[in-house]
Order: sequence, then C-alpha cells, then structure tokens
Amino acid sequence: YQMFERGGVQVAVIGQAFPYMPIANPGWMFPDLSFGVRQERMAEVVQEVRDAGAEAVVLLSHNGFDVDRKLAANVPGIDVILTGHTHDALPEPLLVGKTHLIASGSHGKFVSRLDLDVRDGEVKGVNHKLIPIFSDVIAPDAEMAALVDAERAPHKAELEEVIGQTNSLLFRRGNFNGRWDDLICDALLEEREADIALSPGFRWGASLIPGSDITREDIFNATAMSYPNAYRTEMTGEFLHIVLEDVADNLFNPDPYYQQGGDMVRVGGMGYRIDISKPQGERITEMTLLKTGERIDPSKTYVVAGWASVNEGTEGPPIWDVVESHVRRIGTVEIEPNTSVKVVGA
Repeated sequence: YQMFERGGVQVAVIGQAFPYMPIANPGWMFPDLSFGVRQERMAEVVQEVRDAGAEAVVLLSHNGFDVDRKLAANVPGIDVILTGHTHDALPEPLLVGKTHLIASGSHGKFVSRLDLDVRDGEVKGVNHKLIPIFSDVIAPDAEMAALVDAERAPHKAELEEVIGQTNSLLFRRGNFNGRWDDLICDALLEEREADIALSPGFRWGASLIPGSDITREDIFNATAMSYPNAYRTEMTGEFLHIVLEDVADNLFNPDPYYQQGGDMVRVGGMGYRIDISKPQGERITEMTLLKTGERIDPSKTYVVAGWASVNEGTEGPPIWDVVESHVRRIGTVEIEPNTSVKVVGA
C-alpha cells in the first residue's frame, strides 16, 4: 500500500493483483510469485493503514466485480474499491455496507472522477462522475503523441499493412461468442485442419465496423500475448466435456471467490447447450459436431485446434500468423450470426 496526503487528508491506497494468475495464466512463467484473494490478509492491511492514520482507504483491485463485492461485504473499513478485470463500467457506485464500488470500464472508454468528503477522520460522502472519453474530440498531448510515434516508426509499415476487409462487425464482448472469436475459430479450423476449435474468452481487443480494412495491427490487437502458440491435438468427447464444464464453473460458480472472470471459451465447429443454473458437471449437454450434425461421442477422438494454452512447451505457429493467413486467403470476412450455443437458466 501507499499513503497519500490530499487536501489535508491521509488517504491509503492498497493494491490487489489478479488472484487467479496461476490458473488463468501460465504459472511456469512466474514460478516465484503467488497470488490469491487472501481476505484475512486484506483485513490486516486495512487495520494497519487505519492505525497509521489513514482517514480514507481505497482498494485498487483487479479481483473482478463479483469478487470485490463479496470482499467488501466481508472486510470492513474499506471506503472505496476501484474494481477492475471485469471490463464493464458502472454508471454509479454500488454501495456494499459502507464500501463504494467504482468500475470505469476498459479500453479508455471512460474515466471516473471521485470526490470524497472526509471529515472527523472518516468519509462522510462520495460524489462520482463516470465521464465518457471521445478520442476524436480531445486533442492529443503533443509530447506523448511524439513518444508514441517514435516508438511506432520502425514498425509502422508492418502494422498498417492491409491483410483483408470485413463486411461484418468484429467485436469481442459476448458471454458466449463474439465475431472476432468466430473469425479466430474459423481460422483455426481451416488453417490447422481441425474438427473443433477452442479460443479463450478474452475481453480485450478493439472492434472493427463493417466496411473496414483489417490491418496486421488489428489482428495483433485481438491476439497479441506472450503464449500465442496455436496447438493442434486430439481430445476425446469426454475430455472436451470436462474442459467446457471446467470453464463454465469458473464463470457461473455461485461463490464469487471461485469465479475467475472472462467469458466462456469460444468454440468453433461444435455446438452445445448450457444451463447455467445447474451445478458443475451438469451444465453442458447436447454437444454436437456442426459439420455432420452428430452428437459428440464421449469415447471418440476429435482433432482440436486452439491457442493460449497455459501448458509449458506448447508447439504451433503464433495465433496472429494463423489468423493473418486465413484473412489473406479469404480476402473479405463475412461472419454469419453464431447460433451454435443455446443458453438456458439465465
């Protein structure tokens, strides 16, 4: 944590890293670090900063909204949680006990202004504004723009090369699919000659409107990461069911501390039914191989392509090369509405 003095008030800002790093990301990349919600430790730190004279306590958190809401209910003494990871903006603070949860969205779409009325050693009131950012009407900072231009200069031609065009709106955010992910799955199916494609439910990456060019930078925006290898492997129908059930529980477990955020794994070449009200192991049914219309056989083996595996030593081309090859080959992207996932129990 760090202590700040603002307006004669001592403010403590406590940091909380994403607690599920070793599960959602390759643990072998950070073997000497550990992560967790650690509710008891958070309570100790809150008391420590209060004892050190903090009149206002702010938690800067990457837990995710539902986790932070539970944490706020269980750990007294936090005045404000600036909650991240979920990527959704809250138009106004959510009050849990005496704790205000503030979410400002993602991708620079908003900034939040928060004014705290602190008197007699405690927060008496909160005034909050969620301010939209219109990048086309705000003059860039000249010094920062120059720094960015200088960094981009050696890569500018490569980044701006047009690979293809899209006639479809390419977007990331949907709990079960998004057209960027549909495009990635199509690329995995065709370029890696697979029956089924799996693409992680990431929430980052900018959208492209119909009629746009698709540049190499656009593809990087949707795929760039430090473990990008596009694997090609075999999985039984039984194992595929286990994978989907495991990811679904990460999202829909009734206890927020078992929810790891993100969206459902995107699936290409296979449809299924999910009942989110069911317990783990019973949510996913009616798994169907789309190219034949046949139900997935638990004992049969299928060729599966995917990327962003957390396993060390995963082999395959980087996913951005797979998508670029696919887009370059087809020229113009047309993504039909994805109706392969049937959601019930919501």
